[in-house]
Amino acid sequence: MRTARDQDVRAKSRVRRGISLVRLLALTTSVAALTATGLVSVASPAAANPGGAPDFGPNVFVYDPSTPATQIQAKLDELFAQQENNEMGTNRYAVLFKPGRYDVNAKLGYYTTVAGLGQSPDDVDINGAVRVVGQPDPNSEAGISALTNFWRSAENLSVTPTDWSNQWAVSQASPMRRVHIRGTLWLEPGNAGFSSGGYIADSKIDGVTINGSQQQWLTRDSVLGDVWTNGVWNQVFSGVVGAPAEGFPNPPYTTLPTSPVTREKPFLYVDDAGAYRVFVPALRHNTSGTTWADGQQQQGSSLPIRDFFIAKPTDSASKINHQLSRGKHLLLTPGVYHLDRALRVKHKNTVVLGLGMPSLAPDTGDAALRIEDVDGVRIAGVLVDAGRRESETLVEVGDRHSHRDHSRNPISLQDVFFRIGGPWVGKAKTSLVLNSDDTIIDNIWAWRGDHGNGIGWTQNTADTGVVVNGDDVTAYGLFVEHYQKYQTIWNGERGRTIFYQSEIPYDPPSQAAWNSPTGKGWASYKVDRRVRNHEAWGMGVYSYFNQGVDIRADRGIEVPKTPGAKFHNMVTVFLNGSGGIERTINEAGTPVVGSYGTSNVVSYP
Repeated sequence: MRTARDQDVRAKSRVRRGISLVRLLALTTSVAALTATGLVSVASPAAANPGGAPDFGPNVFVYDPSTPATQIQAKLDELFAQQENNEMGTNRYAVLFKPGRYDVNAKLGYYTTVAGLGQSPDDVDINGAVRVVGQPDPNSEAGISALTNFWRSAENLSVTPTDWSNQWAVSQASPMRRVHIRGTLWLEPGNAGFSSGGYIADSKIDGVTINGSQQQWLTRDSVLGDVWTNGVWNQVFSGVVGAPAEGFPNPPYTTLPTSPVTREKPFLYVDDAGAYRVFVPALRHNTSGTTWADGQQQQGSSLPIRDFFIAKPTDSASKINHQLSRGKHLLLTPGVYHLDRALRVKHKNTVVLGLGMPSLAPDTGDAALRIEDVDGVRIAGVLVDAGRRESETLVEVGDRHSHRDHSRNPISLQDVFFRIGGPWVGKAKTSLVLNSDDTIIDNIWAWRGDHGNGIGWTQNTADTGVVVNGDDVTAYGLFVEHYQKYQTIWNGERGRTIFYQSEIPYDPPSQAAWNSPTGKGWASYKVDRRVRNHEAWGMGVYSYFNQGVDIRADRGIEVPKTPGAKFHNMVTVFLNGSGGIERTINEAGTPVVGSYGTSNVVSYP
């Protein structure tokens, strides 16, 4: 896997006739002073004009078909040159295209989003490519890999490849959503270089999808064209028209005809009048295929941009919280938001939408984000970086006593990524705690860093990636890696996970430092012994102990022995290093210890 990785008061001051100049100056001074505190926001002329372009800040580039292609290409090339190797940097960018055709080749580096602003992906046609290429890797026989191609995305556009394919050689935290590939999609870096898994949703590929060396992958509610080729260990298809037939472990395909409950990610677009809006897709059940193909009218609601507070990285947490308390939605423009307190979402149906992979960085030991136990909150497109001062939790949904029924309008988290260490020393006991019932989590990567800055067993400390306490929670694309105890703990009833990918930590210094209450090592996926009903499909747990010490995990997955706990298509893998995993799930499976090997379990119990 990543064995080579070693990231109006708003200014409503109506000036009446006859007001004195002194009073006007005094009023202006007062509003300016209040604005500086973050308690009052003054609408800019663009924001005051619903049809005008909002102020998205200097790191968002918006193009229309009248812009010369050479100008667009020059900007794309400039951003890629800057971001190609900027894995732990702080720059964030979004490139947005209004409806029309563009003859450009968009090559994406770190923290770069390319997205269309149409109401359908087919409204924006990139005639060329929106691609991610491999990186030189001297530790790979192929000399190239995509093992660290993280933190970038493509959304809401179509691509007509002018090369033989559109290459999308990515690993975790690099989603492709609402994309129409009018040809072949190639998911590996080339020369059979390593790549460690990704995510596609609500997309359509007309031609062949070449999986190549991708070790695991989730495709959800999409349409595949000619064929999906090969796979390494764990390929999952949920609600995908044209998906290959179930074949695990050979070929390693897990195929669910429908997805039980979904709601697609909110997206920014311009309406027919040229006004910016955010579309919020509706809840769906037992779905397959895309929400938009063949002229479908997508179900959901449309919010005007004036209903959003458009935040900049220079805005304080108190200023952002004031806007959220007023009932505003939140659009986070690109950058790193250093927070002295948690952002708090208290109103139902609030949308928090990140543009260009913004980072929330709690500096004082508080959480980055706390969400009340209310209906319909949507959090999407956000990276959360632990701070140097340890946080108990980075993101908390509901409280421990939450038991409201949200089944008709659940909270959802989509493309929310966590990082403990990498850009700096970071510490957090738990990255994500889900207390609210019925929550949907859709493409989460919780990562205790194994490379970058501040990396070490006693430096970037973190117990657990994800803890689920709520009932009836559904997870699609749950990636959780390198935490120091359980990677995932599931305490709620009737939970469902569709695709799980996890590397246990690389760096335990000794077996004595890494023993759980139930034996040697810590299982990756732990379902509490009191849980009666739980179901999961397509699970992979991998080991690479790199300290030169024989470290063992008794099992990769640990679950209660009850008829209601059902697990399908699981694999444990020895990647490299020392030691390994003795069993796949509970007592089932064979050892993968000491040298490369896999252990597959088709069903349990």
